[in-house]
Parts: sequence; C-alpha cells; structure tokens
Amino acid sequence: MPKTDAYETDILSAYEDGRLKSVATRAELAKFKSAARATAIKDRRVNIRLSTGDLQDIQAKALAEGLPYQTLIASVLHKYVTGRLSEREIGASGK
Repeated sequence: MPKTDAYETDILSAYEDGRLKSVATRAELAKFKSAARATAIKDRRVNIRLSTGDLQDIQAKALAEGLPYQTLIASVLHKYVTGRLSEREIGASGK
C-alpha cells in the first residue's frame, strides 16, 4: 500500500472520527447513484487482439494501480468515448 502524506493522513483521521459531512443533496446523491449503476452495467462482450508487448504493458500498469487489466482497458475506453481522455502532443524529444 502506498504511503500517505500528512494531508492524506489528516483526511483519513477526520473520516474515521466522523468529522466529515456530505455536502451533496438527496437529489444529487440519487443522480450519482443512477449514473454509477448505468456505468457499471457491462452487458456486452468484446474480443480484441493485442500485441504481447502491449498486453504486458497494460497488465503491468493495472498491477501498479491495483486493479484487473480488463477493468483498466474498460476505463480507458470509457474515458475516451466520453471525451475525458485526450491525446497529448509529443514534443521534439519524443516524450
């Protein structure tokens, strides 16, 4: 598990002590729950072919993030189709 800094430790302590209060209204919470349910529904299966190297890199990144590689792939695709994942310009150095 990654180490937490002082700010994160303070937030965790506040949460565990019950000092944090939700600022969301009931309507907002209902909206968020509905969106979460709709996002979580996975009713279609897709098969794709990837190079061995790409799959190994994806699996390594997923392991570092602590989630299954299929979940990482689904998340990246979801962010792309919803416009929350954008291409980055590559500078002259190639990085």
